[in-house]
Amino acid sequence: MYAITLVDIAVAFIPVLVTLVIIFFWSDNIRQAIVAILRMLIQLLLIGYALNFIFNADSQWIILAVLCFMLIAASWIALGALPVKRSTLLSYSLIAIAAGGIFNLVLISQGVLHADPWYQPAVIIPLAGMIFSNAMNSVSLAGERLYSELGHHEDYARARNAAFQAAMIPLINSLLAVGLVSLPGMMTGQILAGTSPLIAARYQIIVMCMVFSSGGISAALFLWLIHSRSLQQVEQSELDSCG
Repeated sequence: MYAITLVDIAVAFIPVLVTLVIIFFWSDNIRQAIVAILRMLIQLLLIGYALNFIFNADSQWIILAVLCFMLIAASWIALGALPVKRSTLLSYSLIAIAAGGIFNLVLISQGVLHADPWYQPAVIIPLAGMIFSNAMNSVSLAGERLYSELGHHEDYARARNAAFQAAMIPLINSLLAVGLVSLPGMMTGQILAGTSPLIAARYQIIVMCMVFSSGGISAALFLWLIHSRSLQQVEQSELDSCG
C-alpha cells in the first residue's frame, strides 16, 4: 500500500486549483466550490478519526448506533429534492432505505463475506456506507421524478413507472460501464493496496450486485409507500393554485 503524505495531498490539489481558477472566471459559484472542497477536507479528516475510534472500540452497540445514524441521515437527505416537507415523508424514506439496505447488508456481510463477529467494523461500516448512500440516491431520484410526472397530470401508474425507470438509469449505466469506462472505487483501492486484480474483480462484482439491488428495492418500496400521500399532495397543490 502506498503511504500518502501531506506533500502528496498537496500535489493532488494542483488540478483542483486549476479548476477553481476556471470556475472563478467562467462561473459565479466559486464560493460554493470552495466551501464544498473545505467541507470535503474537514469531513474526511473527521471521519478518519471517528472510524479509527469505532474500529478500536469493537462494540456491537456502537456499530448499531452508527448504522442507525447513517440510515436516518440518508433518509433525510434523500427527500431534499422533493417539493414537500421532509418530515411528511421521512418515515417512508426510512422504511424504504432500511428494507433495501439492511437486506443487502446482512446478505453480503454474513452470507458472502462471513464477517466474524457479525458487527466487524471494517466490514459493516464500509458496506453500509455504499449501500445506504446508493439507496438514498435512488429514493431521491424516484421521488423527484414521481412528483414531476404527477405535476404534469400523468396518472399514477405511468408516473410511478417513469420515476422507477429514472431511478434505475444510473444503476444500469454503472453496470454497463464498469470495466470498460471506469474501475470503481473498491476495485481501484484494492489494486492500489496490492490485491490481485482477479480477487479485486470478484469483490467488485459483489459490490455492483448489492448497489443495483439495494437501489432498485428501495426506490420501488418508496414509490409504493407514498402512493396515496403523493396523490393527495398534488391534488392539494392544484387546489391551492386554483384558489
